[in-house]
Amino acid sequence: MRGTSIFFSHTVTNQSHTLHEYRTRGGYGGLTRALTGGMQPADVEKEVMASGLQGRGGAGFPVGTKWSFVNKKSPVIYLACNADEGEPGTFKDRWILEHSPHQLIEGVLLASYALGVRHAFIYIRGEFDLPLRRLQGALDEARHAGLVGERIFGTEFSCDIVIHRGAGAYVCGEESSLLNSLEGRKGFPRNKPPFPAVKGLYQRPTVVNNVESLATVPWIIVNGGAAYAAIGVKKNPGTRLFGISGHVERPGLYERPTGYPLKKIIEVDAGGVLGGRRLKAVIPGGSSTPILTAAEIVNVTLDVESMVRAGSMMGSGGIIVIAEGTCMVRLLQVLTRFYAHESCGQCTPCREGTDWMNRILERILAGRGVAGDLAALRAIPAGIMGNTVCALGDAASMPVLSFIKKFGAEFDYFVEHGRSMNAGRLAA
Repeated sequence: MRGTSIFFSHTVTNQSHTLHEYRTRGGYGGLTRALTGGMQPADVEKEVMASGLQGRGGAGFPVGTKWSFVNKKSPVIYLACNADEGEPGTFKDRWILEHSPHQLIEGVLLASYALGVRHAFIYIRGEFDLPLRRLQGALDEARHAGLVGERIFGTEFSCDIVIHRGAGAYVCGEESSLLNSLEGRKGFPRNKPPFPAVKGLYQRPTVVNNVESLATVPWIIVNGGAAYAAIGVKKNPGTRLFGISGHVERPGLYERPTGYPLKKIIEVDAGGVLGGRRLKAVIPGGSSTPILTAAEIVNVTLDVESMVRAGSMMGSGGIIVIAEGTCMVRLLQVLTRFYAHESCGQCTPCREGTDWMNRILERILAGRGVAGDLAALRAIPAGIMGNTVCALGDAASMPVLSFIKKFGAEFDYFVEHGRSMNAGRLAA
C-alpha cells in the first residue's frame, strides 16, 4: 500500500515469522526504547492514549482508555490477548500469528510493562494449527533470547507469557467468556459490572486486548502516538487490516488507513466482483454486522462514523462481497445455522431464539414456508437483542433483520413459490 504501513512494510517470506527476520526489520525496537530509553510505564500508556488506537476486535473501545481503568497499585494485574478469532469472514489476526508473531509478542510485553503485568496470556482459537505452531515457536525464540522472562534487558521488568488453546467456542471471543475459559470453567459470559479491568482473571484486574490492537503498539512506541493519530480519520485513526472474501477477484488481506473508500477497496484493490458480475451487497465487518446493498456503499468509507451513518458497523474488518445472483435466503440460513450452533445456551432468549430463527429458515428453504414466517423472523430478534449477557444474541439478530429489510422480496418469493427467485444463477 502507499503511505504508512504497520503490517506490510516488509516483503512477506516463509521466514517472516522468525526472530531473526523480525529483528532485521526493526523488531523489538519499541521494547528496547521503552525499557532502556528511559520510558516509564506511564509514558507507554500515554503514547497509546495519544495515538487514539481503538480496539480491533470488533467493539472499537479505545485501547489507552481501557488501560487507564486498571488500578496500577494492585499487587497482581493480568493481561489477556484475545486470539480467538472466530467471526466468519475475518482472518486478519490469523495472518499476524502466522507471519509476524513476534510483533504480537512485543506488543504484549509493552502492554504488560505499561500495566505492571507479570503474567500475560494469549488465548488462541482451538482450530488454529499453523498459527499456534508459529506463535509457540516465536515465544520459544523470544524466551531463549531473554526477551521474555526474568529481568528483560537487564532491567527490573519481568514478564512471562502463556499460550492457552481454546476448544473451539465462538463465544469465547467475548472477553469474560475467554476469562472463564482460562480459569478452566465453562465459556459462559459474565454479568457486568464488575468489568474485567476491576475484577477479571482470578478476580484480579485484567485487560483483554485483541491481536491486531496489541501488534500495533510497537509501531506507536517507536514512532510516537501523534504519528499514529495523524493517519486516517481523526476520530478513528490509524491503519486497519481488512480481510476481503466472497465473490471477489483478489480475496485476501489488505492494510488501509481508516477513511479509505469501501467501494474502492472492493473494485480497485481487490479487483472487483468475481467474473465481472454486478455487486449485489456487502457485509462490511464480519458476518454479524448489518448487510449493505450495492447502492448503499457508494459513499461509505472504512471508518466507524461512516459505517454507522450507513446503518452498519466496522466490526472486525471482515468484508464479505456478494455478487448478483446470490440467493439471500440461503446465505442468511448459513449464518443463522452458525449462530444457533455457537450459542452457549446460558441465556434463554439467545439459546431458544437463535435456534428458532434457524429452524424457520430451514423450513423455508425446504419449500415449506408459511404465511407469518417473515413476521416471526422480524419479531424474534426483538426478544433477543438487549436481553442477553453477551452480544452473541445481537450478533445473530442483526443479519436477520438487515437481510429481510434489504431483500424482503426474495424471502417473500421463496415462501410463496418454495424456491429461490435466483434459481439457475450464482449460488450462495
